[in-house]
Amino acid sequence: MKITLLDAATLGDDLDLNKISELGETEIFDITEANDVAGRIKDTDVIMLNKVKLGEHNLKDAKKLRLICVAATGYDNIDIEYCKKKGITVCNVIGYSTDSVAQTTVASVLEMATHVREYSRYVSSGEYTFSGKANKVTPVYHELSGKTWGIVGYGNIGKKVGEIAKAFGCRVVVNKRTFDPNAECLALEELCRISDIITIHTPLTSETRGLIGVDMISRMKKDVIIYNAARGAVTDEEAIASAVMDGRIGSFGTDVYSVEPFDETHPMFKIKDMPNVCLTPHMAWGSYEARCRVLDEMIQNIRAYYSGNPRNALN
Repeated sequence: MKITLLDAATLGDDLDLNKISELGETEIFDITEANDVAGRIKDTDVIMLNKVKLGEHNLKDAKKLRLICVAATGYDNIDIEYCKKKGITVCNVIGYSTDSVAQTTVASVLEMATHVREYSRYVSSGEYTFSGKANKVTPVYHELSGKTWGIVGYGNIGKKVGEIAKAFGCRVVVNKRTFDPNAECLALEELCRISDIITIHTPLTSETRGLIGVDMISRMKKDVIIYNAARGAVTDEEAIASAVMDGRIGSFGTDVYSVEPFDETHPMFKIKDMPNVCLTPHMAWGSYEARCRVLDEMIQNIRAYYSGNPRNALN
């Protein structure tokens, strides 16, 4: 069995990748550019990857390929239907990053709500020392207690975020595909209308692409805090950027983008330096503990497939 890991660098440089070689012949690449994918997988049995895009254009000559293991729960970078047609099993990893993403989501919301960066900069710049004042209470911030926290997508991560939000004293409302008797479920339009904070945790599908766009933004409070921990394309990024610049959104943060990394033409580039914007480089999933779990789960997926009992198979 030959295993090819296409983008090891996305998993960090502090994991023990030697355990992969215990399964068979292993070829590990830090980064694989789009033009190099087909050549690197043509003789492999198993692909391990995180962000590389796979479809007919680069899979068609991989005649030995039987298994693709993605280091993520989301799999929108893989053409699942093509793989199914060709008898290639695709396995993801579920639940490995729940705590990591929830922690980063809440940390980002707290930063936007409390302006810790700005207060810290006031001290580190020396302004506090020479101000002659014992304290500074601008920019004004508000307690989260009593606020309404809307959660779009109520899977493992959404539920974890909801638990934390309730601990702060927030009313938690959710929007999800199926009714949950243990949550206050609302239509998206109503959630957008009443929420002081909105965090997004829904998978990217044809139904959720551009879900938070001009229409939903127009229904929101002008001081709303929005944070996207799902996929960049779940939001209309141009509409979001315009609303931030026009003052129609209080604060916006995201860890995900429709193009990663985004370039100077991307809507987020225009707002990246604004004080009410919190952008991070798709790191929310990647605590050390989460990365260890995802690697171990991928290895288990390979072992299970070759023992005749596939786990986490998507197709």
